Amino acid sequence: MALRGTKKPKVAVVETSDQRGMGYLIGKFKEWQQIKAYSELTIYGQEKALEQFAKWCAERGITRPCEVVRPVLERYQRHLFHYRKTDGYPLAFHSIHHLLVPIRSFFRWLTKNNFLLSNPAADVDLPKRGKHLPRVTLTGEEAEKIMNQVNITNPMGIRDRAILETFYSTGVRRKELLRIKCQDLDMKHGILLIRDGKGNKDRIIPVGERAIAWINKYLKDIRPHLVVEPDNGTLFITREGFPFSGVRLGCMVRDYVRAAGVGKDGSCHMFRHTMATLMLENGAGLRFIQRMLGHAQLSTTEIYTQVSTRKLKEIFMATHPGARLQRNSEIAKLAVDDGVLSDDDDEAWGDGDSGHLVKPL
Repeated sequence: MALRGTKKPKVAVVETSDQRGMGYLIGKFKEWQQIKAYSELTIYGQEKALEQFAKWCAERGITRPCEVVRPVLERYQRHLFHYRKTDGYPLAFHSIHHLLVPIRSFFRWLTKNNFLLSNPAADVDLPKRGKHLPRVTLTGEEAEKIMNQVNITNPMGIRDRAILETFYSTGVRRKELLRIKCQDLDMKHGILLIRDGKGNKDRIIPVGERAIAWINKYLKDIRPHLVVEPDNGTLFITREGFPFSGVRLGCMVRDYVRAAGVGKDGSCHMFRHTMATLMLENGAGLRFIQRMLGHAQLSTTEIYTQVSTRKLKEIFMATHPGARLQRNSEIAKLAVDDGVLSDDDDEAWGDGDSGHLVKPL
């Protein structure tokens, strides 16, 4: 509660009536992105980042882009670096990068369209984004345990199992699964058409036979009783007969993951990481995984080579001369002297020349 006699802090409002003002030109920039067929998520994210920058500028009396000079942008970058979230933690460099990129794009557009004579953001350095490994991946056994949490005696359970199997089999993004139409799935040939994926790109990917079987059961026995006319053809729908929201779908998947008790917390994207990692470990080439995931650059897919350690461990054990504990006179003598083994334990060591593992020290 504010003390008597004190004024409440003013909340900066982005003015949109001034045709040379920040708010108006952000709206024009958004319109240009829509004409150029930028994705809705890209437009939304950039608009929010620019509105945040505009409000920060308004608090300092800067209302027009022509008033922004490079020192202002550098000061804003320092503000983001020192900013603390409600939990007391700073913004990640990845987040700062995403907040600054739209500003550079905005001022580049302003300069190109003659709203500004020069671009003050042209030489602003962006923080480097680290290449982080996927936080959580599942083993094949853990994935199966999650699948088995679904109560398939319940109609909604059959639908949920079909959804989980689709995530696990194809590695599609949550947004992509939400958009799947019934006609996008060729069950005879096990092929799925992904429409308007990331970057507004379509792709065709295979679907496993087990996922096809569960989807087919859902389509025959469950979906006809859920759908509400007019039917827009969305494959997976709620018990109310409407398409899922991203939040609702994510919460549903997360609940099954937690119920499985695998000691890992994640949701839809975890199955994407799991699919890619398990395919790589079982011999799939990076190019095939790139097509499955819909990555524009192979470098994005290469991160899974760091997650998959099984092949690396096999090669390490086969080629590193110190990787295996083999019998030799020096090791045997140390083991006997330390009391770990007795002279009678010789048979337990195995044949050092054969390369077999021996009793550990």
